[in-house]
This record gives sequence, C-alpha cells and structure tokens, in this order.
Amino acid sequence: MRRGFKTEANAIVREVRSELLLARTSPLDVWHLAEHLGIAVVPLSDLSREAPEAVSYFGSRGKSVFSGVTVFEGTRRMIVFNDAHAAGRQASNIAHELSHGLLHHPRAPAMDGLGCRFWNRELEDEANWLSGALLVPEEATLLIVQRDWCVKEAAAKDGVTPTMIRFRINVTGARVRVQRSQARYAGFRGSKRRDDSVEGESK
Repeated sequence: MRRGFKTEANAIVREVRSELLLARTSPLDVWHLAEHLGIAVVPLSDLSREAPEAVSYFGSRGKSVFSGVTVFEGTRRMIVFNDAHAAGRQASNIAHELSHGLLHHPRAPAMDGLGCRFWNRELEDEANWLSGALLVPEEATLLIVQRDWCVKEAAAKDGVTPTMIRFRINVTGARVRVQRSQARYAGFRGSKRRDDSVEGESK
C-alpha cells in the first residue's frame, strides 16, 4: 500500500465514527453507514427475478466466488452483496464496498478486454484495510486484548467474523502494545513502592 495510507485510513475511521456519533470501540452497523453515505445496499437474493441463474449459482455452489460489487448509475453507487454468506461475512463484504466509496476509488469495468475479471490489487488492498479498520478500529483491538476476550466473544460483540478479529489484532500489534503498556505500568508501580518505602524509612 502507498506510503501514509494507514494513517489516512485511521483518520477516515475517526471521521466516520464522529459523524455517526459512535465511540471508537463500539460496533459499527454497516447498513447505518451506507444510509449515512446515501448508498443503497441490496441483497443478491432480491434480484432473483432479474437474474435467477446468477442468484441460484452464487447462493449455493458459487457462494465463495461472489461477495459483493458496487454498481454505478452515473455518479450514484449501489452495493449488491451476497446474503448467502454468514452475517459477519456480509458485514465485511459491505464494509469493503463502502470503503471503495469512502476512498473515492474510480469506477472500473467488471471484465478486461480478454474477458477476465478486472482486478486492481492496490485499490482492493486499500479497501480491505479500511473496511477492517472501520469494523474493528485499533482502539477496539486494544480493548479486546486488555480484557482478554476470546476471539468468538469479540466477534459476536462487533458483528464480524473471528477471522477479522484475529487479523485486526495481528496487524495492529495489539498484543505487543498491551504487554508493553502493562510492563511499563508494573515498572512504575514497583518504582513507586520502592520510593514510598525509602521515604517511610527516612521518616
């Protein structure tokens, strides 16, 4: 990812949560965010009349192939997501597409000239990172580690998958940061006890 992107992503997360009056450790409702951004969100199953074969395939055998897509009409965006996925996965999929919008990523064709799926690795990596930060900010990962919540418990609280919780804890270095903080606090407490002891003896 480009230099400075992670700092930019954290700034976007803070701005979004401020606009939604949402604490940095509170769960994010992606549907609420989509409404706030004026982006329609449509489950794939709602298109069974328009595209019955696609809905049938991506809802069963091809479920792993399709997560979500942003469809454009002029400058307006609409997200179609695969509601055959589990709720936590749906949240990630929608957050990913919303992240493309928050980052003002340009529209692109679904297929290239050879009929292969068009894929911009840099833009997808950025959307992946921002979506994770939106759902589980750094402050949330630190809280999870500090309170020693199990991954499943934290995932249920935040409405995401356990995989997302593990990913965010790892990439934010939450465990190491909490351990260092606890070590500094223990050192401070130990130093204070020694100072109090010396002061008591001098009296």
